[in-house]
Amino acid sequence: MAKCTNPLFLAAQTCMSPSTFHHHFRALTAMSSLQFQKWLRLHEARILMLSDRMDAATAFFQVGYESPSQFSREYSRMFGAPPLRDIKKLREDPMAGQAVEY
Repeated sequence: MAKCTNPLFLAAQTCMSPSTFHHHFRALTAMSSLQFQKWLRLHEARILMLSDRMDAATAFFQVGYESPSQFSREYSRMFGAPPLRDIKKLREDPMAGQAVEY
């Protein structure tokens, strides 16, 4: 995933300068490529914990985080609860995750 979300790689693949790519990317997604990468990683970790029943420690490492505290902080910021509490809530009520804000 790291290579396919690297803004320099993506800019080169689309034959754009990095600044032009950044401008178009932000216009389409309303976020920077770094924010989008974070969004992808956190959603991928959430899916791994729900579908594969992976624990948070394994999931954060699997999606490219190196710091458990950073992962937990960013996860809480995005989903409104720390990973363990969020996953427990989603397992109890699968519809609870339907109102996720992007």
